[in-house]
Amino acid sequence: MNDTLDQALNRAHSDVVLIVDDVPDNLSLLHDALDESGCTVLVALDGASALQRAAQARPDIVLLDAMMPGMDGFEVARRLKADAATAHIPIIFMTGLTETEHLVAALEAGGTDYVTKPIRPKEVLARMQVHLQGARERRQARNALDAFGYASITVRLGDGRLMWQTPLARDLLQRYYGTMAPQTPTPVLAWLRRSVEHLEAVHARGETLAEPPRLSVEQGARRLTFRLHRQAGEAEAPETAGGDWLLIMQETSDETVVEAISLSFRLTAKEAEVLYWVIKGKINRDIGDILGSSPMTVKKHLERVYAKLGVETRTAAAALALGRIRQLHPQFEG
Repeated sequence: MNDTLDQALNRAHSDVVLIVDDVPDNLSLLHDALDESGCTVLVALDGASALQRAAQARPDIVLLDAMMPGMDGFEVARRLKADAATAHIPIIFMTGLTETEHLVAALEAGGTDYVTKPIRPKEVLARMQVHLQGARERRQARNALDAFGYASITVRLGDGRLMWQTPLARDLLQRYYGTMAPQTPTPVLAWLRRSVEHLEAVHARGETLAEPPRLSVEQGARRLTFRLHRQAGEAEAPETAGGDWLLIMQETSDETVVEAISLSFRLTAKEAEVLYWVIKGKINRDIGDILGSSPMTVKKHLERVYAKLGVETRTAAAALALGRIRQLHPQFEG
């Protein structure tokens, strides 16, 4: 995005609204009302332009005409919701179609709400403020999660698409799995589906719901843990489990544990790393793969560790070290 557009879309001063309508008179009426209310207004006359502007500007909300020539509003909404970059944006449909089937179609396409034509600007503004406030609160909550080291993603269970992610979540998924939205890492999606099945089974038995087991993946001394939070947007019961699910991710590091092992037993950094992975139950070949060393080199390091700890077996070395670690780091998971 260029600097001029960036300045025009300064969220600190106004909400950015994208109006999509093929009738210039409708655009003019809404543009003037929204501009007077302090919003930054973008317009598009057709579906293709709407998708392009949404991708570039990431508006806070979209006012979308349902019936347009070529690509109609329903298809525009489906495409916006299919793209992880725009899936979180609330969509208010503007429609002259009041039959139930058309209103249902608007909501099924991804609409958050709808207003009927002829457009009444005051009604549109009132509806917008409700959804903008909700979007702001969700954005603030997600930003707070990132600030405290908790990343979050939203995954649509039906097709497994990653619908939304915080910046920290994007970085973690690339580092641990080498994937990018809208692709959800296969192990994460499999775990999510098992977790939801578990919740459904527990609910069906009438038992108290408990958090399903968490998913953890290790990368060296670092560990990424996934926790199933809830269905995104609603505190829904598990029997309606097909929608979007919010997952909370946190990365922890045992690098301080490795350092504590080194200081406690006067080990070199490499010896401490080897002992750390022995505590984790890894064999010499696996430790070599992790540390980029041969199994023979790992064995030599381990022999020096035995000598310094005054033990003769890896089991004894692991038990001695684990006891010391838990004194210093009670939360350590061996």
